[in-house]
Amino acid sequence: MEWLNTLFLTHSALQAVIILSLISAIGLGLGKIHIMGISLGVTFVFFAGIMAGHLGLSIDPQMLNYAESFGLVIFVYSLGLQVGPGFFSSFRRGGMQLNMLSLLLIALGTIITVIFHLTTGVSLPDMVGILCGATTNTPALGAAQQTLQQMGHPSSSPALSCAVTYPLGVLGVILAVLIIRKLFVRKEELSVQDKESGNKTYIAEFQVFNPGIFGKSIKDIAHFTNMKFVISRLWRDGKVSIPTSEKVLAKGDHLLVVTSEKDVEALTMLFGEQEKKDWNKEDIDWNAIDSQLVSQRIVVTRPEINGKKLGSLRLRNNYGINISRVHRAGVQLLATPELILQMGDRLTVVGEAAAIQNVEKVLGNAVKSLKEPNLVAVFIGIILGLALGAIPLSIPGISAPVKLGLAGGPIIVGILIGTFGPRLHMITYTTLSANLMLRGLGLSMYLACLGLDAGSHFFETVVRPEGALWIGLGFIITFIPVVITGLIALRVMKIDFGTVSGMLCGTMANPMALNYVNDTVEGDNPSVSYATVYPLSMFLRVIIAQVILMFFL
Repeated sequence: MEWLNTLFLTHSALQAVIILSLISAIGLGLGKIHIMGISLGVTFVFFAGIMAGHLGLSIDPQMLNYAESFGLVIFVYSLGLQVGPGFFSSFRRGGMQLNMLSLLLIALGTIITVIFHLTTGVSLPDMVGILCGATTNTPALGAAQQTLQQMGHPSSSPALSCAVTYPLGVLGVILAVLIIRKLFVRKEELSVQDKESGNKTYIAEFQVFNPGIFGKSIKDIAHFTNMKFVISRLWRDGKVSIPTSEKVLAKGDHLLVVTSEKDVEALTMLFGEQEKKDWNKEDIDWNAIDSQLVSQRIVVTRPEINGKKLGSLRLRNNYGINISRVHRAGVQLLATPELILQMGDRLTVVGEAAAIQNVEKVLGNAVKSLKEPNLVAVFIGIILGLALGAIPLSIPGISAPVKLGLAGGPIIVGILIGTFGPRLHMITYTTLSANLMLRGLGLSMYLACLGLDAGSHFFETVVRPEGALWIGLGFIITFIPVVITGLIALRVMKIDFGTVSGMLCGTMANPMALNYVNDTVEGDNPSVSYATVYPLSMFLRVIIAQVILMFFL
């Protein structure tokens, strides 16, 4: 049995890998269990680590520090890459309103945290850990620990208070959303809430009856309207064609138009009449609609195309084809001339078979080349992120220079590379599965180490009066700001309940609560608003955890 002791108890690199792998496997397995439709997912790795630490398992402190730091860096950098493409676009008009509400929610939680520190006697590191647990934000916890290390303070206490308050952080958001729905949302508001969603691509058929556009080219019509649309097919006298921007419309033309659902009514007034046929069914055989034309999905795989505007390729005029839609990371986008293409974009191309073959040569369509992620860009991004995190920054009011650390630097560089990399012709593309793998691996390593370190004192803390106090304070930090912000969004700004719920879940970085909302609210509004506020909220949570310690410790 000595070999078992060597594997599980004797400190070594082998033992560290086995212990962390065992904790991760058990935690991820438990994370698949749903109770009343709710699961903590990967967070169970955290609690599996706590249990292992409580039972006396440990690994070499240097190995623990390395694995925890490396896991955190991989996770936050991959997270930055994921949210980067949508980070700055989330500040557009509709997103700006939601992000302002998100800022209010974050500010309320931060103010309550500082007030509790000043009035209850709970130490600031413990209070920051409570804030991280109440907002279910482990990257912020990692940033706080890094800041404490830079300032020469012990970094273990925030992990313990975070672990104690995390479960109610998850349930508190769900409970707040449930109470808001039961007490402040009328049934008729729930039934119509999905009508607010107008951002998805929508296909409609129109017949040209408006005399004002007779004899006008598609380019001229597009110039005097601010609506975005793509004319995929034009039927005239029984013949179908792919209209170029110079095509002149005539009375009685039938147009197949890809646009946003919110613009359909206005486009009906523009063109004349909308046909009743539903073109948005998933089972439509597009190649059977017109025997002369072929509809095919082509993947952008040529590096030269990465970062170019769709309109600059002049595919419609040069090849007589039309690009109706662009699929990117599971999201369907309108194929406007200003759209900047990225590696991995899937373009729906309509045209004659020979023309589509020529377009394939331009765009690449070599799917095999996307199966291998560009790891060079990943490692260079991590290096740049760590370098940025190590730069000392002077902030007024703080005597010593501060640093963004292992969490702040990589997430900022990840966002910047994810946003601007394609425009600089950098190949930053990673498949969705590859990104999820990196994030899952990094987060599992980080949570396993975090739980293992906090586990030795977890249960004795929970049963002490300070443990009960932490749980109560954490629940207040979760519940009160969510309810206040939710009521302002519903009653003052008149935003529909589904959108408000998604915004609340995204600001609290709580995908478990979002799963509950999606199960109880019809439509895509919760997911859309979650994605709108999540990038900025995640970034601010990481930074605020550090700022609180810098200014008040």
